[in-house]
Order: sequence, then structure tokens, then C-alpha cells
Amino acid sequence: MKIIFYEHHAETLLWLNDLARALPEADVRQWQPGDTAPADYAVVWRAPAELFANRPDLKAVFNLGAGVDAILDVERKQPGTLPPNALLVRLEDSGMAHQMVEYATHTVLRYLRRLDEYDALQREHRWQKLPPYALKDFTVGVMGMGVLGARVAQTLAGFGMPVRGFSRTKRDIDGVQTFAGAGQFETFLDGTRVLINLLPHTPDTEGILNQRTFERLAPGAYLVNLARGGHLVDDDLLHAMQTGQIAAATLDVFHTEPLPDNHPFWRTPRITITPHISAETLREESIEQIAHKIMALTRGEPISGIVDVKRGY
Repeated sequence: MKIIFYEHHAETLLWLNDLARALPEADVRQWQPGDTAPADYAVVWRAPAELFANRPDLKAVFNLGAGVDAILDVERKQPGTLPPNALLVRLEDSGMAHQMVEYATHTVLRYLRRLDEYDALQREHRWQKLPPYALKDFTVGVMGMGVLGARVAQTLAGFGMPVRGFSRTKRDIDGVQTFAGAGQFETFLDGTRVLINLLPHTPDTEGILNQRTFERLAPGAYLVNLARGGHLVDDDLLHAMQTGQIAAATLDVFHTEPLPDNHPFWRTPRITITPHISAETLREESIEQIAHKIMALTRGEPISGIVDVKRGY
């Protein structure tokens, strides 16, 4: 069994060593430009098209993340990049859901208790009490009801606030009012106080966080984008904040990462920026999951997490 590995961070050697330990019978190597030697499986993050070229025997491509938009973007730009018979497999949770729940819950409670506003008052040395929000009116809408979105929605519902969930197809989740399909999107948005985006990034969801979406929310709403920068129309958010339709935003993802120094988000009051850390890929958990699935495939057994390339998730 031959496995090629590619990612562009500083922990490549750690990944290679841990993969080799988890799959001792496998020949695991780091892919380098010009490597056309045979491979049965690829474990990658933001791999170039060259890695996939001329690999008709590749059985599966394992993506080191829940979102496979980077791989599919390469395929859209260069159709035929992905080997036609290779499965595209995403990570399922592997420690990310717990992190996402922590991040989203902290952010929503921060806005509910108006702590970001108290931070600003402290900087001005102002002792001022703000009227509290009524919990029953603090409706949270979660876009994307996959593993991460469902966990976030259920956790927030446990605090007693109304929680809505939106997905492409109908989902039933305890304690969450669910909406599905384009026909119910506006109803889902109407009156929402906090909008959390955890949608897959596909051509259909590109730019979905736009002026039209913001106008359906409750006046003075909050935006939390934890999915991809491509979901957000930056200028529309800036305009919505200037008018007061969006009171504040927490952004963990951006069109260009790192966020350029001259981007207006840096200097816009009440935009909170974090460097794509809401749910990071945990090496130990991810390798355990990938190794388990590779062994299942070698035994001819079915696995979960297979991506529908046409749908994008």
C-alpha cells in the first residue's frame, strides 16, 4: 500500500511519522513536484493539480478538513484533475465539532450579554449599564446542518434561546426549528438576531452573506462567519454595519488569508477577527480516522464521509 501526503504547513514530518505509525504496512511519502510514482491513496490539504495527474490507480483522496472546496475548485478550473475512480473523502469531526461549539457558544453569549459593548465602554472609562436582551427574542440562526452545524445548534438551544437551522435538505434536530431549500431561506432569516454560517462552500453558496441576506435579519443583528471567506460579500457587510443593520460581526475566515494589512475589516469597530482558528484539524484524531477508513477500503468495506463531487459536500 502506497500513500502520498501533501500539506503546506510546518508539521509535515509529524504527520508523516504518525501516518507511518498508524499504518505500519504502508509506504508513506511526502509528495514533491515531479513525483509520478504509483500511489493507492492521497492524504492532502490544498494540493496542486499536478499531484493528481496521471494517477488512474488512485483509490481515494483524503482531505485534511471538513471542507473540500479547495480540491473542488481545482477540479472546476481544470476538469478531469481528480482521478475519475478515486473517492473524495472529507474528515468527519475528528475533534473539530467540540472546538466549533466552544467558539460559537462563546461568541453568541458574548453578544447576548453585550460584553463586546462593555469592552468598548471600558476603553472609554465609562460606567454604564446597558439594557439586557430578552432571551426569548434572541433568535440564533445556524446555516449548515452538517456535523458541525448540528452540534452548534443543539448546544445553543440548551441555553434557552430560540435556535433555527438551515440546510439544503430537511433535517430533524431536537430543540431546533429547521428550514430547508431555497424556498425556506428567507423565512429562516426573518427576525434572526445572530446568524452563524457553517455552510459548505460551493458555487451555490458563494456570496450568500450579502446585502439581501442581511436585510432579512432583525435590525442590529450579529454575523458570525466560521465557514469560508467566499461566503461573504465584504463590501455588503461594511455597508450593513454603517447603516446599523448589522451591529457587529465575528469573522474567522476571509477571501485572502492572512487578511491583508490594508483590509478595512482591521479598522472597522465591532468587527472581531480571528485567524481561521475556530476549529483546527487535530492530527492524532484525524490520522486515527483516516487510517481506519483506509483499512476498511482495503477490506472492501464501505466508509462514511464520501463527498458528492457534483454537490460539493
